[in-house]
Amino acid sequence: MTEYSESMNIAIIGGTGALGAGLALRWARAGHNVTIGSRDGGRATDRAAELSAQAGAKIAGYDNATAAAGGDLVVMAVPYASHAATLNSIKPHLEGKIYVDVTVPLMPPKVRTVQLPESGSVAKNVQKELGETVRVVSAFQNVAAAHLNDLDHSIDCDVFVCGNDKPARGTVIKLAQDADMKAWHAGRIDNSAVAEALTSVLIFINGAYKIDGAGIKIIGEPQLNED
Repeated sequence: MTEYSESMNIAIIGGTGALGAGLALRWARAGHNVTIGSRDGGRATDRAAELSAQAGAKIAGYDNATAAAGGDLVVMAVPYASHAATLNSIKPHLEGKIYVDVTVPLMPPKVRTVQLPESGSVAKNVQKELGETVRVVSAFQNVAAAHLNDLDHSIDCDVFVCGNDKPARGTVIKLAQDADMKAWHAGRIDNSAVAEALTSVLIFINGAYKIDGAGIKIIGEPQLNED
């Protein structure tokens, strides 16, 4: 069973994209062993070399299935349009692992309007499809990719972490801290609907107020240790 360590084997599926690349940079810099995946293994290798130079740490690149097979924790960071096909391609490599989904159901051209799946959320659908032997966690939907990719930028927004397995949520919260983010236990996988919906709201706010990467903050002082 995957638990947090200071040097985890993390596979980021869709790691050639902006959000996945930003997470890869920050986790590699923090000392984790990061592999990025792409449908095109050659593209992943080339992008990994670029990211390695930027992070000052080794990042590997393979096709999605190979990356997922080698990861102890697997992160899905692909556009919603390719989510189902990509999940199907890596499904055999997820058994017993923590699987972190950052996907938001954005449906162009109306990306400023919330459009959740009929069942409630992307992550809830994933948990149903993969079954309870995969520890599905939802996180990082509301963080600006540009901020993640700028290693000198302090991430001044919080992260909701949802999932049915509390220790798995705790692992992802610690990984968020390694990437210079504050994260919060936000309940079962059903609650992922809130984070997924918030992305469209934040996109609207970015446009309406000309903000470069609006985010959310939780106020109040925790009275309990949620680790």
